Amino acid sequence: MKLCITAKGESPDAQVEERFGRAPFFIFHDTEQDTYTAEANTFADAAGGVGPRSAQVLIDHGATVLVTGQLGGNARRVLEGAGIEVYQAAAGSTVREAMAAYRENKLNRIL
Repeated sequence: MKLCITAKGESPDAQVEERFGRAPFFIFHDTEQDTYTAEANTFADAAGGVGPRSAQVLIDHGATVLVTGQLGGNARRVLEGAGIEVYQAAAGSTVREAMAAYRENKLNRIL
């Protein structure tokens, strides 16, 4: 499974970014290989339409789960159409903490 977490930095110790489309980084975790890949979100500073374009990045990477803070309506529709589950991370948590909370079924599913 490929899990994506929105992040303020490039490492698993970075804080989770609460705004999906404006997240500076997407950290992808391949749970089978136990590997991490960080990708800069090139749409984070765009004028508009960042949610759907950011959602396409997840689709292109084969993510099946997203952990973030907030999700806008346009991104929600794209992610829902792609069958990507979305969970809400606790405010102030790190990527590593959010992943652990996901594994322990402690996150609220929002999509």
